[in-house]
Amino acid sequence: MVTDNLSPKRDLAHVRRETGVIRESLGYRVFRIVNVVALLLVCAVTLYPFVNLVAKAFSSEGYIAAGEVNLIPRGFNFATFQVVFADEMFWTNYANTFLYTAVGTVIAMAITTTYAYALSKPHLKGRTFFVGIAVFTMFFGGGLIPNYILIASYLGWRNSILAIVVPGALSVFNLLVMKSFFENFPTELEEAAAIDGLTTYGVFFRVVLPLSKAVLATMTLFYAVGLWNSWFSAFLFMDDKSLFPVTVYLRNLIAAATGTPELTDGGEAAQVASNIQAVTMLLTVLPIICLYPFIQRYFVSGVMLGSVKG
Repeated sequence: MVTDNLSPKRDLAHVRRETGVIRESLGYRVFRIVNVVALLLVCAVTLYPFVNLVAKAFSSEGYIAAGEVNLIPRGFNFATFQVVFADEMFWTNYANTFLYTAVGTVIAMAITTTYAYALSKPHLKGRTFFVGIAVFTMFFGGGLIPNYILIASYLGWRNSILAIVVPGALSVFNLLVMKSFFENFPTELEEAAAIDGLTTYGVFFRVVLPLSKAVLATMTLFYAVGLWNSWFSAFLFMDDKSLFPVTVYLRNLIAAATGTPELTDGGEAAQVASNIQAVTMLLTVLPIICLYPFIQRYFVSGVMLGSVKG
């Protein structure tokens, strides 16, 4: 009997799985190159202004006025930082900012998580009404003067931390994002926890929240950044300088430096006026930059809440 000595055809897909080598088409390689170049350009455009501000913050007044500061500090100068750091009020206001941000974020997250979890339940009576109330505030507001009268006069929150952390405690956008997340939460886990004897609050605090780290970290970052950068509420409702956040302090410092009549003297006042904006932005953004790496892994997951999951 004659046997066929020809070897059978090999499964190319099987070979690729074994070797781990998949040939890329020319079009895909071109796409990757264009994609990398585009992303590098976006990064450069995004980072250049910040790097330029850092360079100006440490440069001397002469080089800044001549427009010779680009990405590297020229005539290294620390005068503006010394003026800011030597003021005890700066450290008091900086501590206030940490306090306002921490308290405000806790209050905002408590309200947002509980409200969103309740709205995520289809059997909630009046669910459409409560969603409508929240969405209504996105398009209509009472205005600046009624808001000021309500907070300063009727509620008596002038020179109080409540005037900063309470009025903006709920972001409807964050509420709707978190509501969408809770609606996609596996109901089987909640039912199993209820069978084990947990109450509604027990299910929420011991099952739902521990499994929602991505959305919690994302919303915490949004609220914290908003509160950290906020200055208008304190500008309206605070009269005592010792209660100002650091944003108001630096705003007043900019106004004083740019309005001083000694700018032509070439002394410390001129140096402070030349790079006070750069120093201000650097000191304001630095804590947020230090915070971001610790929650980056949760943030990346949190911003993909609406994506398709396999």
